Amino acid sequence: MATARVGPLYSRRQISRVETHDDVWACWRCDGLEDVSRICDLSVGGVFLSTTGPRRPGARVKLDFLVPEGQIRVEAVVQHVIPGGGLGLKFIAITDQDCPRLVALINRVAIRRAPRSPCR
Repeated sequence: MATARVGPLYSRRQISRVETHDDVWACWRCDGLEDVSRICDLSVGGVFLSTTGPRRPGARVKLDFLVPEGQIRVEAVVQHVIPGGGLGLKFIAITDQDCPRLVALINRVAIRRAPRSPCR
């Protein structure tokens, strides 16, 4: 499972993403195929998921997060593909019920990634 990405130091992203740990996974469907993959980073606007299965840019994806926050279902579109590495997905739809759980997931992951104070 490749997760390392090489790229420029700048980003065109309007919303920054948080890197995840090994505990954020999703079941997803695209072009009639299903898979389970690790989410490498996420934001309220999209995710990067680790997969070796190629998908075409522009393909629609249905994504179900497998996380303790509860059911989080989103529809997304493939924005970019890193062959043998993964897919960058942009969210295009999420329900009003699932959105607060997505925010809770992002907050949990961001807190775990925050550097610890040396005074604690």
